[in-house]
Amino acid sequence: MKMLVFPGQGSQYVGMGRELYDAFPVAREVFEEVDDALNMKLSEIIFRGPESLLSSTENTQPALMVTSIAALRTLLRESGKTIADVSKYLAGHSLGEYTALCASGAATPSQIAKVLKIRGSAMQEAVPLGEGSMAALLKVTCEEVQNLIVESNADCEISNDNSNEQVVVSGKTAEIEKITKYAKNKGIKHVIRLNVSAPFHCRLMQPAVQQVSDALSTAEIGTPAVPIVSNVTATPINDPSEIRELLVKQVTGCIRWRESILFAINAGVRTFIEIGAGNVLSKMIARMDPTLETLNLERPSDLEKVINLIG
Repeated sequence: MKMLVFPGQGSQYVGMGRELYDAFPVAREVFEEVDDALNMKLSEIIFRGPESLLSSTENTQPALMVTSIAALRTLLRESGKTIADVSKYLAGHSLGEYTALCASGAATPSQIAKVLKIRGSAMQEAVPLGEGSMAALLKVTCEEVQNLIVESNADCEISNDNSNEQVVVSGKTAEIEKITKYAKNKGIKHVIRLNVSAPFHCRLMQPAVQQVSDALSTAEIGTPAVPIVSNVTATPINDPSEIRELLVKQVTGCIRWRESILFAINAGVRTFIEIGAGNVLSKMIARMDPTLETLNLERPSDLEKVINLIG
């Protein structure tokens, strides 16, 4: 059994998707559709940069989505398959969940691009630049990190439970400094401050909630052809109203990625295919269980092996 997964922020780079754009008209059409929807040349920022503009979250979010959907549509066109043929479930990491929604056929790239543009802007504006931070703690479990937060009295939250050995915390910069210093003093050797512009997926994002809710309420969202495993519940959903509700909760809620992948494994998924920029999720999943098959579709050169795999 196979499952497609879609990356979130941090996977972006200048030039992503360009080879697919040049080689396949179906990929080019997706980039052009999103450019038209946003009334801007997002594709130029994606292909040529500068990196500072691509890394601005209001651009990063629709950029990663369109790159993934261009890759997916190329795969489906070249293989002659439908999304239901190639994936039992869909999941995306943070903004990648919006990509999964689009991949499922429940919404169009143009609609999702508009929502993500608003979501990115709202999340950036929620906390002034520099006042919030995020940090990844490695070789620790979610429970261990929660204990560290309590022991250190740091006012921060677990924002991403990524795997059984990677947990991310979010909060005000001073509080993240407190928890990271305490963790190092307790012998946690691998503590990494993340290069992000805001403290995502914690209560500091509350000011962004209403804008995201309003954007989702006006977007046309249908029933997905393939169930989407929610970041918030780590269970599959297919009801449009529930999808909207959980995407709103996701703004301030923890990304339960580890549990989402465990759900899929327990449901019988043995092959995970990451669609879009980079292979962050593929590597993360492989570390959770080395017996799983993982690969990614990012460039034309990846197509043959993925098509062979999906049969």
